[in-house]
This record gives sequence, C-alpha cells and structure tokens, in this order.
Amino acid sequence: MLHLQHLGYEVIAVAPLDDYSSRFFAHGIRFIAMPMDNKGTNPVKDTLLIVRLVRLFLILNPSCILSYTPKCNIYGALAAGLLNIPIINNVSGLGTAFITDNLVTKIVKWLYKISLRKSAKVFFQNNDDLTLFIDKGLVKAELADLLPGSGVDVHRFSPEAHFTARSGFVFLFVARMLKDKGVGELVAATRLLKAQYPHVECQLLGFLDAKNSSAVSSEEMQAWVEEGVVNYVGVSDSVVDYLRRADCVVLPSYREGVPRSLLEAASVAKPIITTDAVGCRDVVDDGVNGFLCEPRNVNDLKAKMEKMLLLSDQERSQMGRKGREKILKQFDEQIVIDRYVKAIEGL
Repeated sequence: MLHLQHLGYEVIAVAPLDDYSSRFFAHGIRFIAMPMDNKGTNPVKDTLLIVRLVRLFLILNPSCILSYTPKCNIYGALAAGLLNIPIINNVSGLGTAFITDNLVTKIVKWLYKISLRKSAKVFFQNNDDLTLFIDKGLVKAELADLLPGSGVDVHRFSPEAHFTARSGFVFLFVARMLKDKGVGELVAATRLLKAQYPHVECQLLGFLDAKNSSAVSSEEMQAWVEEGVVNYVGVSDSVVDYLRRADCVVLPSYREGVPRSLLEAASVAKPIITTDAVGCRDVVDDGVNGFLCEPRNVNDLKAKMEKMLLLSDQERSQMGRKGREKILKQFDEQIVIDRYVKAIEGL
C-alpha cells in the first residue's frame, strides 16, 4: 500500500474494524470499515456482504481492486465482476476447507470457480495451491501466477548484530492458537522432550480464542501452562524480538499458503522445524536450514526437535545463515511488490 501510494496511486483500505484500523490514518491511507463474518457460513450474511461490496465499489469506482483472504477473494471478485472492475486476487492459503474433503470443500471450490472467472490476475503463494486450482478448473491457467509467499521485510527482520549466549533452549511457535496449526502436536511433543531435557522451553506467541472451529480455548492453554509444558507469551507487535531470542522456530501446521512466521524466522537467521505440508515445505530445505517432519505425527516432531536440540551452536548457526540466504534470494517482499506493480500497470 505504501509503495503504491509512493508511486502516486490513491490507496483505500477496506476491512473489518479492529485495533489496527486506526494505523492507516498515520500513513494517509483512507480506511473504510466493512462488517464481515470471516469464518461464518450463513448464506444470508454472505449475500449481504456482496451487496455491501457492490454498493461500496459503485461509490468509490476504483481503477483496480486488490483482494486477500477467502471471503474477500470470492465475494469481492463476484462484486467486481458484476461491475466490470478489474480485480487482482491473492490466494494466500486455502485454510481448513481444503484440509478435509467434505460438502463445505465442494461449495467453496464452486464459489471460487464462479467468482474468479472475471479476475484480471490470481496470485498464489505456493505451487501446490496454484496447480490444484488449475487442475480442478477453478481458475484459468493464463490468469494464475505464483508469488514467493507474502514476502518479508528483510531489513526489519534481520539477524541480531551480536550473538548473545542464553541459558536453556527455546523453541518458539508463532501463529494463531489453532489446532490446524499443529499446536496440539507441538504441546504433546514438548511434553515428551521435556521429560528428557527439562531445560527446554517452548514459547507460544499468537492470538488465543480466535473465532475458529479449531481454536484452542483459554482453559486448554491455562492447563498447559500450569502443567509447565509451554509458556504462553500472548501477542506482540515486536515479533522480531522473540524470534531473535529463540533458538529454533517450530510450526507443525497441516497446510499453509507460505507461513509468514517462518519467512520472518528464516530472515532473522533462525533454524526451522515445520511439516512436509503444502506451503510449509516451501520455506525449508530439509537438513539445510531446518528439518521437515510428518504432519500430525507427534513422535516425528519430537524426534526432529531433539535432533535440533543436539546440534552444536555452530551447526544451528550455519542452518540460520542458509535460511537467511534463501530469504534474500527468493522471498524478499520487494519481489512481491514489483510483481503487483507490474500487474497493476498491465491493466
């Protein structure tokens, strides 16, 4: 948004109102609150969302719409298509609907198919999702393009200037506290690991009690903390500080777009453990800048955590350097920004 503004475009942000909405004003970006039930499946509410979007687009008459998140991609594209306004979609991840194949999955696929027909461009953040959409006929191959995730600010997320020796060993998990992110498996694996290595600490950083069917409850988290298995550190706008203080970043998720937390971890030169799953595997070259484990496999996750723990400081540092090199080469956010500018100018 800031880069487009710098190029002379007028940028307007549309999203549900939350604690971050006021920050747009400081940058001179107009913000419009749009009520949205992000995880709901109520057809009446979703129809009203389409109506609100059509009304808003008629008023604003934008030259181009950039959409993110499933509902904005689907209903934003439907509204834009009705008004013949160019829209560029970003499918950052397919979420819980694509983890299991059921009726909801079939409905979501159908919605994507009818909504993306008039899109000017559909960006995907990993090749698995792009291939799936093309193979299933959900998007035309000529409209699809691949981005290196959402990119990462390599200047902000940089390694600490001087290594500071710390007591203990810290595994850090950065994500919303959802079971689909593998937090349950991580807690179980840490429980096994701490029985052998009591000095190990597992920190959990991210939103709790999210409005999601797979959300971890406050009661569950409190029980884990009281048991001494994990340390829940809440939420933070200074994630980089936690990343720099960690010895290894772990995300045993079932499926992702390309996890931003892992991109940021690699950018600050931290070794990573994640699943050999869609999106996650894009960030880790197994044995080079981290380890891959089997999704939903507590014993394999524990084995990879122990393997990381038993490496020397020099070996983990080398993994971190390799991760940083990978980010600079493949995932710098400037690559994403340049691709967006090219797509917009192409319209």
